Amino acid sequence: MTTIHHINCGTLVVPMYPTVVCHCLLLHEGKHLALVDTGIGLQDVHNPIKRLGQQLIDMAGFQFNEPDTAVRRIEALGLDPNDVRHIVLTHGDPDHTGGLSDFPNAQVHMSVEEHTQVAGGHWRYVSTHFAHGPCWKTYGHSARQWFGLEARPVDVGFSSEVLLIPLIGHTLGHCGVAVQQEGRWLFHVGDAYYLRAELTTDEHPVSQIATQRADDDAQRRASLEQLRRLVRDHGDKIDIISYHDLAELPLS
Repeated sequence: MTTIHHINCGTLVVPMYPTVVCHCLLLHEGKHLALVDTGIGLQDVHNPIKRLGQQLIDMAGFQFNEPDTAVRRIEALGLDPNDVRHIVLTHGDPDHTGGLSDFPNAQVHMSVEEHTQVAGGHWRYVSTHFAHGPCWKTYGHSARQWFGLEARPVDVGFSSEVLLIPLIGHTLGHCGVAVQQEGRWLFHVGDAYYLRAELTTDEHPVSQIATQRADDDAQRRASLEQLRRLVRDHGDKIDIISYHDLAELPLS
């Protein structure tokens, strides 16, 4: 059975807003490891200005703590970072991709729509995070359905099924990642919402940031409505978490 470790791979501090985390998943089965998103990487910590630029650091509130990188989190669990063979990305924003270069031999899984934006040099992505030449595997439209949403199966070689679920809007290829476990699903929805309060209200102040940072806000809102539907109609089968809400990160 696939074990899921919840690991914090970075912290962002923006004045007047709650401190947020970079909530990644480490999937573990035997000697095989896979990451869902990669947080702030070792190279970001060691050379932040060159990797990210001061303007982005200040805007997003990046904090640089080596123990919080995915490599060090994996080592702290007594596991070998060299065993990470797969990385599944919700999208290509720099707080999600900083650790890619720490796992240069891993295959990186992403929606074809998101990869098109990354490869095309969209302004929101940081080219230094991809300069090492990731081994991409992209996923296009699928006829598979998952609780009323399109599902794109991801081949990471684990006994638990892993699916990319399009949740477009924050970026034009943004996806959640669903992982099956013992009759239930853990659904990591990336930045489809920043704080869990967004599942119940449009009036939280963070919704203004979500609107500002969306490539397509109408689609972002439609994706958020789908998440609200899943919580309402399928909460007995699906556990939903996002990338940034500190309250959703298990203490252990």
